[in-house]
Amino acid sequence: MTKSQARLDELDLAILAAMHEYQKAGILELSRRTRVARATVQARIGRMEQAGVIASYDPHVDVTAAGFDVQAFVTLEIAQGALDSVAEELAAIPGVLEAYATTGSGDVLCRIAADSHAGLQAVLLSIDRTGSVVRSHSVIVLSTVVPRRTLPLLRTLAPAGTSKAPAYRDTR
Repeated sequence: MTKSQARLDELDLAILAAMHEYQKAGILELSRRTRVARATVQARIGRMEQAGVIASYDPHVDVTAAGFDVQAFVTLEIAQGALDSVAEELAAIPGVLEAYATTGSGDVLCRIAADSHAGLQAVLLSIDRTGSVVRSHSVIVLSTVVPRRTLPLLRTLAPAGTSKAPAYRDTR
């Protein structure tokens, strides 16, 4: 099932920014922060959830703080037509945090983590043992230069018109 692209306006962006800044805030608190009726905030959040803009309420877990302080990016070359099987094989390896089909010299880019260099080697060997991987190339992460973020990108969107919420005014 594909989701249609949502058209976000200034109020949607303000709600997302408030949700990001006050991650434990409920609907009432978000309503106060954005100065919009609670029902409006709830409806907007529901619409963004339905459109897939808000994809999850999972806590952001810092794997380094959790004890997995050795991370790497691994580029995989896979057998022709093996994307579905490599996806299943990678999903079965706990150290694989995420994987993306890519263009370029590799076919799949993975981010992996382990609790030690020996643990990282074990994850890499598990990846190399999968039947679909022909070759892999890994690069160890030394430090995070720009952490995972989305708000700066969302703020570049040209808002889809003004908000229909009469009380909302952008106060930036």
